[in-house]
Parts: sequence; structure tokens; C-alpha cells
Amino acid sequence: MEYSYPISMDWTTEEIISVVQFFEAIEKVYDKGIERTQLMEQYRKFKQVVPGIGEEKKVFREFEEVSGYSAYHAVKKLKESSVDKEIIKLP
Repeated sequence: MEYSYPISMDWTTEEIISVVQFFEAIEKVYDKGIERTQLMEQYRKFKQVVPGIGEEKKVFREFEEVSGYSAYHAVKKLKESSVDKEIIKLP
């Protein structure tokens, strides 16, 4: 990818890795699909770093501006699904 992920300089190295892995999972949702359980695990780690809704919206918006991928829509589809082995995929 030819863009930078939205990260905060206040985050630790481990937190930055968790956020980057979450955004890589979002990219997979659009590129080839990802199992629901894998996306859920990455989202849980992301929420440990970005627990607030307001900050989540801000980071999601920044990510969409640079990548064109909507983390919001991917997470919405994740939450609508209840089958663990289901592949989460968006066009």
C-alpha cells in the first residue's frame, strides 16, 4: 500500500502494531475476505488501544481518507454476523 496508517505518537510500539494489524485486516475484508473470528480478534485488540467511540470514528475516518477502505462498514458487517467461520467480504 502507498499510504500511511493513522497512528498516535502516544501509543506504545505494541499498540501501534495492534492498530496496524487491524487495518491490515480491514484491507483483507475488501481485497479477498477474512474469517469473522480473525477480524473480531483484530478489532478487540484495536479497541484496547482506541476504546472511545469518538477516537475510533476519528481514526476510522483518517484511515478511509488515505486508503479508500471503510473500517466502519467492515466492523458493521462483522457485528451483524454471528457465524464464526463466515468470511467477511465487502466490494
